[in-house]
Amino acid sequence: MSQTLTPAKVAPLEADQAAALDRDGYLLLRGVVPEAWRAALRDAFDAGVGLPEQWAAPRSPDWRHALVDLDPTVQRTCRLPSLLAAAGRMLGGPFFLCQVEGREPLADGGHQPLHRDGAGQKAVAALVFLDPYGPDNGATRLVPRLLDPGGPDDEALSIVLAGEAGDILVFDADLLHGATRNRSGARRRSLLLSFKPERDRADEEACRAVRNVRMDRSEAFVV
Repeated sequence: MSQTLTPAKVAPLEADQAAALDRDGYLLLRGVVPEAWRAALRDAFDAGVGLPEQWAAPRSPDWRHALVDLDPTVQRTCRLPSLLAAAGRMLGGPFFLCQVEGREPLADGGHQPLHRDGAGQKAVAALVFLDPYGPDNGATRLVPRLLDPGGPDDEALSIVLAGEAGDILVFDADLLHGATRNRSGARRRSLLLSFKPERDRADEEACRAVRNVRMDRSEAFVV
């Protein structure tokens, strides 16, 4: 592995976006993936789909998973300015791109209970949508921060997101969230990525193989 690079400076979010992110714990960036990149991202997803044995850790059978982290367009997408700005707003100090993989709920599959990714940990998750998404094809639902009960999950508080290919959902990984069931069977490919504080780099490097991380993640970002 190469040594950590000189940190790359991240621009701040627009004031209205920063306020919404602080209030809700998530931000839906509409159409920020350039249209010219989207076909290449879908191709990278489809080319990366393999058998369950390609993953070091078991994967859910009602999801399609794709190894995509070496694709150059995927890497460019992970560094879109608005995405990095949102991650920097939540993480504050130096941070790095921890992981990116492809996920898609299969027909009549994909439902997840509301959950928190690494409860209590400081991390940012993002979903880059490669197809239109909504309540019929497994879109993500979440509980905004102001409504978060902080204890038992309450489905009645969750909202289901909807939008188009090219949108990116950025959220605090400790926010209650989960996918819905893909009732229609329509494709709903996405890239799932995570950012973590620089202080967590050594721990993440120790579990590269388990997470199937192949990319060089030596780059650091600062706000």
